[in-house]
Amino acid sequence: MGTVARGHLAMLVFSALVAGSFSLGAQAANEIAPIALNAVRFVIGAVVVGGIAMASGGLPARAFRAPWRYLVLGGLFGFYFVMMFEGLKTAPPVSAAAVFTLTPAMAAGFGFLLLRQHMTGRMAVALGFGAVGALWVIFRADLGAALAFEIGRGEVIYFIGCIAHALYAPLVRALNRGENAIVFAFGTMVGGAITLMAWGWRDVVATDWAALPGIVWVTLLYTAVFASAATTVLLQFAAMRLPSSKVMAYTYLTPSWVILWEIGFGNGIPPALVLVGVALTAVALLLLLKDEH
Repeated sequence: MGTVARGHLAMLVFSALVAGSFSLGAQAANEIAPIALNAVRFVIGAVVVGGIAMASGGLPARAFRAPWRYLVLGGLFGFYFVMMFEGLKTAPPVSAAAVFTLTPAMAAGFGFLLLRQHMTGRMAVALGFGAVGALWVIFRADLGAALAFEIGRGEVIYFIGCIAHALYAPLVRALNRGENAIVFAFGTMVGGAITLMAWGWRDVVATDWAALPGIVWVTLLYTAVFASAATTVLLQFAAMRLPSSKVMAYTYLTPSWVILWEIGFGNGIPPALVLVGVALTAVALLLLLKDEH
């Protein structure tokens, strides 16, 4: 399998793992302060990734030159996750996943500003399809709500987090100095743990961890291992092999994966009209992944 193909495979797995955090997060979001949950998950994630790094070649000292890079990347990633859980307090999982699909357009803009990655005509059309599909889902296929621009509070909060996520993707390539994906991901997880603990230590201390319901612990462990540690490695691996817009194109799969997660949890299938928007995001994915040459 070629280098580019491995980047695409990494993002396919990334999209499936990320989707699980929407469905689980919606069930746990109102049971614990988002900053407390995410601070602890980043600590666990750092331990997991650090263990993997040590087992696969160690952590060379040169990887920790300019440690501010990890604080920037970790801070952005941590902020994104906190805002995601804040948004999921009120936003339905499929709707939040649709908000997530707006990140490729923002990532393309940041990719141009930071790396001078240019957008082709096909990419512009694809991002347009994706944006329309995402908005259709966000407004619950209600044209009146769309015209009135009635967006839920949860979706707005999560959108702010998605701006940080979109900036994160091109910054990975801009700030990487030759570190491999696992070592760089470890630095990012440590940076995220430090910034989140500094930001939310009061909530961490105030949380009665022993009294938390089981769904919170399931969500914490899933998001720490799969939706933080694993996805950080996958995203950084892919970001070194694909343009930012193509990396983030896989977010267009997230609503479809979330629908499958929701069906698995017994929450049913969204209305047919909403699925039209999901289909448009799938079209956007296909257009973005088509080889320009």
